[in-house]
Formats: sequence, C-alpha cells, structure tokens
Amino acid sequence: MKILKSIALAAACSAALITAMPAQADYPEQTIRWLVPYPAGGGSDFLARTIGNALGPITGQTIVIENKPGGNTAIAAADTARSKPDGYTVMSVDNGTVVFNPALYSNLSYDPAKDLAPVTLMGRFPMIMVASPDSGLDSVEEVIESARSNPDGMNFASAGAGSPHHLAMELFKYELKLDRLTHIPYKGAAPSLTDVAGGQVPIMMVDLAAGAGFINGGKVKPLAVAHPERLPQLPDVPTFAELGYPEIVAAAHVGMVVPAATPKEIIQVLNEKVVAALNDPKVNKALVDFGVQPVGNSPDEYAEMIDAETERWHALIKDLGIKLD
Repeated sequence: MKILKSIALAAACSAALITAMPAQADYPEQTIRWLVPYPAGGGSDFLARTIGNALGPITGQTIVIENKPGGNTAIAAADTARSKPDGYTVMSVDNGTVVFNPALYSNLSYDPAKDLAPVTLMGRFPMIMVASPDSGLDSVEEVIESARSNPDGMNFASAGAGSPHHLAMELFKYELKLDRLTHIPYKGAAPSLTDVAGGQVPIMMVDLAAGAGFINGGKVKPLAVAHPERLPQLPDVPTFAELGYPEIVAAAHVGMVVPAATPKEIIQVLNEKVVAALNDPKVNKALVDFGVQPVGNSPDEYAEMIDAETERWHALIKDLGIKLD
C-alpha cells in the first residue's frame, strides 16, 4: 500500500510538473506591459521604445510602453513590485531606482532587493561634465580653481535631486573636496541644460543622450567624460582618468526588472529575448547614435553590478549625509 501511495504521489507530482512546464515553455503568450518611470521623450523612454519595437516581433506579442513618472521612480517601482509575477509586467530602472533611493529615502514604497528581480542591464549612459560657454570655464582644472577661489563658491545644475546626474557631481565634489559646490536641482535634463546654456548655472553633469543636441550645437561645452574610455561620439573630450581623477566614473545604468517572485525560467526566457533585441544591428546602431552604450548581460551579472554599485554609492551618500526626505 505504501508503495502504491508513493507511486501515486510520484505520478501526481510528475503530472503537476508536466502541466506547469508548458506555461513557462510557451512564455510569452500575451501582451507585455513595460513601465518606464519617466515622461515620454527622454533617454529611458527612447531606450525602452527602441528595444520594444524589436522585442514585439521576437516574442510574437504586443509590447505596451507605459510612462509612469513620479516619486523619483518610486511610483512605477511600487507598481511593478505589486504586479503579478508572471513576466507580463516589466520595468526600466536606473541607478536611482535600485541603488540610490534606498540610501536617499528613509521610507520607500518598495524594496529593490526584496521586491524586484534583475533581468538584464540594457544600456549605459556615461556622464559628461559640461559648462556654459559664457562661464569662462574651459577645463576641469579651471572649474576646480574657480570653485576653490570664489568666495561665494559655485553652483551646479542637475536633472533632479537623487538622479545619476546629481550623484555624479556629488562624486566630483567629494573626490576634489570642493565643499562650496552647491546643487541646484531641476525637473529634468532639458531645463537644467537650458539654464547652463543660458549662463544661469555654470556647470553640470549630463549624459550624451540628453545633452548631444546642446553639445553638438555649441550651446554647452564638454570638459570631461566620467567614463574609463573616451566616447567615440566625443573623441576630443578627455576622461577624468586622463586628467588625474580615475575615481570619477559615473553613468546612468538602465536595466530591466520584474516582480521578485517571477519564476527564474521566465526571467531567463525574457532575458534571452531582450538581449536578442539589443543585438539587432538596427537597434544597436540606433542606441549608439542616440548616445547609449548597449549592454545586454545575464540576470546574475546585472545583479552583481547592482550589488557593487550599491556598496560604492551608499558609502558616498552616507559620507556626504545626503537625504531627500
């Protein structure tokens, strides 16, 4: 009798396994909702829509991009965390969502470590220090000298408090011990760049995707790239490392996440299809032309990068005592 019960139990488990397998093997079978925590028209939105256009044919399903800004990306992150973990809700996240916010806010509506699972790092947006053409600042050394010698200090703009642009300048401020650099936050890269171009604020860090039009049009002057290598789009602009500041490396890292309880098999399938979309030559070229460095790594590699970035930036945020609530 015990043997029969064991056989029956084994058969039931096998049947359950066989029943469960097709659901994952056939994924995806319906529309995928892709949350972008920023307004339409920005770099993250462009990245999602460009990849999404290729991902649709690869998956055979409709990809619906839903812009859900607010709360320094927390509104979209909380929505994703509460969504059914079935692979049909995905989200674009940057450093702010999965690295900075837990250190900047005492209370968050989501916990990136517990509520979100990495799928892949889709692209990097390296940061570039730019200055107003009328500022008289033609090099990083002149920025440093002016910030130290001016009795009133110096202001810097950013796309928003807690943004990668903001933290990149805080890193510069920390490494050079420029205590009199004062942050002026804006609601987006465009208005901050407009004021730098107009001379209201002398400097800022910006990614190429957001700043290319201003840089190429001569409205702002690129001084240095916060990246290990020079950017092919700006071959004449030195890296901070070349100038003697190798620790000043910063970028907006935009990846894809899903609700934490999403089965690993589904995450793996999603990863393979997103990476395939990234590797499409037309997609790759469109992203590079826009100023994005396409990546497309594994879920484990993306998770390791998030852990390393968390350790690095949380130490800086703690040392500077930055809080946004």
